[in-house]
Amino acid sequence: MSALEVRDLSVTIGGARVVDAVSFTVDPGECVAIVGESGAGKSLTASALLGLAPSVARVTATTLDVDGVDTRRFGEREWRRLRGRRIALVSQDALVSLDPLRTIGAEIAEPLEIHRRLTAAQRRGRVLELLDAVAMPDAARRVGQYSHELSGGLRQRALIASALACAPAVLVADEPTTALDATVQARILDLLRGIADAGTAVVFISHDFAAVRRIADRVLVMRNGRVVEAGGVEQVLQAPQHEYTRQLIAATTHEPRRIVDGIGEPVITGVRVSKSFGLMPAVIEASFEAGRGRTLGIVGESGSGKTTLARMLVGVEHPDTGELRWNGTHRVQLVHQNPLGAFDPRWTIGRSLHEALAAGKVPRPQRPTRVAELLAEVGVDAALAGRRPAALSGGQRQRAAIARALAADPDVLVLDEPVSALDPSVRERILQLLRRLQRDRGLTMIFVSHDLDVVAAVADDVLVMQDGRIVEQGHTGEVFKAPQHPFTRELLAASVVP
Repeated sequence: MSALEVRDLSVTIGGARVVDAVSFTVDPGECVAIVGESGAGKSLTASALLGLAPSVARVTATTLDVDGVDTRRFGEREWRRLRGRRIALVSQDALVSLDPLRTIGAEIAEPLEIHRRLTAAQRRGRVLELLDAVAMPDAARRVGQYSHELSGGLRQRALIASALACAPAVLVADEPTTALDATVQARILDLLRGIADAGTAVVFISHDFAAVRRIADRVLVMRNGRVVEAGGVEQVLQAPQHEYTRQLIAATTHEPRRIVDGIGEPVITGVRVSKSFGLMPAVIEASFEAGRGRTLGIVGESGSGKTTLARMLVGVEHPDTGELRWNGTHRVQLVHQNPLGAFDPRWTIGRSLHEALAAGKVPRPQRPTRVAELLAEVGVDAALAGRRPAALSGGQRQRAAIARALAADPDVLVLDEPVSALDPSVRERILQLLRRLQRDRGLTMIFVSHDLDVVAAVADDVLVMQDGRIVEQGHTGEVFKAPQHPFTRELLAASVVP
């Protein structure tokens, strides 16, 4: 018997059918991936499987069985008894999903308190086992920390541990590796594959075809709420039948950045820059240069200091020691890795862009036109300007964040995981946009990412960070082709690229 059986699942919001007659099964020990662009209906499908569709949504299905239980007429009380015990969710936005007022240990222990009869000591032991299983460094110390004290990758690992706490029959993973660096991403994918091999039915939702190839047995391709292609993972990825599938796969292939001699005139120079938070060093004596009109990539594992270095470059944090030297005066803008947290949740996207344009001295009569132009540049329908951030998909929010940064007409753009939440075709459009902006405006970019394939495509030069230190740097092509440091070789070996 299938652990999950879905027949004719539809979700209707405001008269529009956003998920249309989706059918599939997942057997114990099987991983089924659902792929498609932002807005295709992937996450709404996942929400419906767990009884978490928006309150305004109407969910219907001929069959919706979870671990042998018919859930079609479930109310919230019945779903609460089922969620966590028989079916669990790993969300794509760990910062929002984790309770900021509880420690990580308390968060992971909660499903054990609800669904399992364990002593406090047994619960703590199980929490530590789970954190070790998801490669959480220094697990004994992390259990007492809060979500805001962890990097994006560490938060995502804690969220995965919480979902696995009660060994559910069905695990729904919605973009579970979005915020993770290459080595941890590989471990998490292997962990999820191991969970499936041990008998759990896994639904893996992703825009990353390389990750899908690594973990999935079968794949469904969704577009505009419908499944347009389905089959074995190798069959679909090697010989796609639908034109839309072929477009998605083509968008995952990047042409490597060519090597250019020299770095040009440095716009910014870091001289032995260090930063600590309490007793925890985040960046240790980092020295580097970013050349005018070039892209400097910064790669490394979660917690390596990438984001802290980026925050210092935009002035959000200041070095404890060392110096950041700017060559002249520059307008610097940051594209944050968490767009939901970066926007004011009370404001529409249009209002946030209006504010950025006002700060850039754009005359008021010109702002509505510029808002529409900026959204169009990043592939967002101008009609979405009237929506609040929570009403957009993760990919739409990320694109809107990039548009807001561009509104100030910067000459230095610091991008912290700017395309991590985007599906392949939208990601490629954003990368093409960034390349064009750099070419047309002489833009200097600092590009922080865990995705080595993307860094190879956009960065002229690269810094490799480990435990707060720069362990290797140079031209991207040269570093990736012939890495000198063991950690760089480890990153490249673990990189999940097509």
